[in-house]
Amino acid sequence: MYMYPTTLVFPVVGQPVQKMLLGMKKVRFGRGKYNGFGGKADAGESMRAAAVRELREESGLAAREEDLEFVGRLWFYFPAKPEWDHSGDIYFLRSWEGQPVESEEMQPAWFDAVKIPYEEMWEDDICWLPQVLAGEKIFADVIFAEDNEGMAEFRLRAAEPE
Repeated sequence: MYMYPTTLVFPVVGQPVQKMLLGMKKVRFGRGKYNGFGGKADAGESMRAAAVRELREESGLAAREEDLEFVGRLWFYFPAKPEWDHSGDIYFLRSWEGQPVESEEMQPAWFDAVKIPYEEMWEDDICWLPQVLAGEKIFADVIFAEDNEGMAEFRLRAAEPE
């Protein structure tokens, strides 16, 4: 079964992470939830190139591919809507140019790492984001419930190379 590839970028400050930029999704899939910045890779586009492009389109921040820090990959399964199944490469970004600005799709907001608004995010985020913030790489399957919102199951996978 084909899973389309997506990216997710989290601009962060500090080592360990002290602040994280999230975007409140304003339209379409994920509307009303905070998330990282990202989306689908275009045909022939590398995951890193897609991540940089999506970040610029959604937040106004300019980044370089080599500054993306790969922190994990998730496989999202929607049993009630299999055409939504996709994988997501997750990156932290510690260096960029510009200031975050609102776009048609996202309203950026900074959060302290200890005050991430998990209650306003996808349900699975609390299962893996704390681990990534703690410096671990995450590889996991996320199986959604019939409503395509709630999480039915979360399964860690063995680490894989980028």
